[in-house]
Amino acid sequence: MNQVKRVAAIHDLAGFGRASLSVIIPIISTMGIQVCPLPTAVLSSHTEFNDYTFVDFTDNMGDYINHWVKEKIEFDCIYSGFLGSSRQIDIISKFIDKFNHEKCLVVVDPVMADNGHLYSTMDDEMVQNMKELVCKADIITPNFTEAAFLLGEKYDKNISEENVKSWLRRLSDMGAKTVIITSVPETDTKNTSVIAYDSLQNKFWKVSCQYIPAHFPGTGDAFTSVIVGSLLNGDSLPMALDRGVQFITACIRASYGFNYDRKEGILLEKVLSNLNMPFMMSSYELLE
Repeated sequence: MNQVKRVAAIHDLAGFGRASLSVIIPIISTMGIQVCPLPTAVLSSHTEFNDYTFVDFTDNMGDYINHWVKEKIEFDCIYSGFLGSSRQIDIISKFIDKFNHEKCLVVVDPVMADNGHLYSTMDDEMVQNMKELVCKADIITPNFTEAAFLLGEKYDKNISEENVKSWLRRLSDMGAKTVIITSVPETDTKNTSVIAYDSLQNKFWKVSCQYIPAHFPGTGDAFTSVIVGSLLNGDSLPMALDRGVQFITACIRASYGFNYDRKEGILLEKVLSNLNMPFMMSSYELLE
C-alpha cells in the first residue's frame, strides 16, 4: 500500500505557459496525491506560442520506464495526455499493461485538438493510434472536438443532447467504463457543458459551465487533473465533475480581470488553495 496515493503522469513538459505537467503536478499534489511525471516531450512553451522548441522524448522513455520497473514502483493511477509522437502510443500501451492492477485507475486524456482543428503537432496517424489507446482506459476525457475526431464525426456546434449521449455510448463501446466530454456546446446559450456517461450504471451526468468571453490554454489539463484527484480521494463521478467545473470556473474568473497575455494560461497560483476549501455540490444533474 502506498502511504500517499501515487499517479504516473504521462504528459509533456512546457517550460512556459500553464499547461500539461506545469498544472498537473501542482493540482494533484495539492489534493494530497504524489505525482510521478513521465515526460512525452519537452517544449520551451506550450504550442499556442510561436517558434517554440520541441524535443520528442520517445527514444528516452524506454530506459526511464525500465528503471521504474526495476524499482518495483506501483501506481494508484496512470494518467496520460499530450503525446510527442504516434510511436508513443505503443510505449504507453505497454506501460499500462506492465503497471496496471485491479485497483489502478487508468485515465486517458486524448489531447489532440480543439475548436474543430487538430493541434499543429498532431496528424491523422495520431488520431487513428489514439483510438487504440483509449481502449485501455477506465476513463477518457476528450473535449468536444477530440470526441468528434475519435468517432469520425463532423464538428458541428449545433448538436442535440441526444446525439451527445449517443457519442458517449459509442466512445464507451471502445473500452472505457466512463467517458467525459468537455466543452460540449449548448445550442440555446453561449454556455458549454461537461457531460459524462457511466456505463456500469448506465447513467449520464451533466454540469453546465457559464460562458466567460476568454480562452485560456491548459484548462483541459487542469480539469482532468481535478477529476483524477477527486476520484482517488473517494468522490463519486458527479461530485468529481462538479468539483472540476467549479475549480476551472474559479480559475477563469480569477484570471479574467487581469491584463496579461491569455496564452500564459489561467493564473493557477491565485486559486490553487481553493482545492483545500470545503466543497459544496451545486450544479450537477442526472440526465434521463
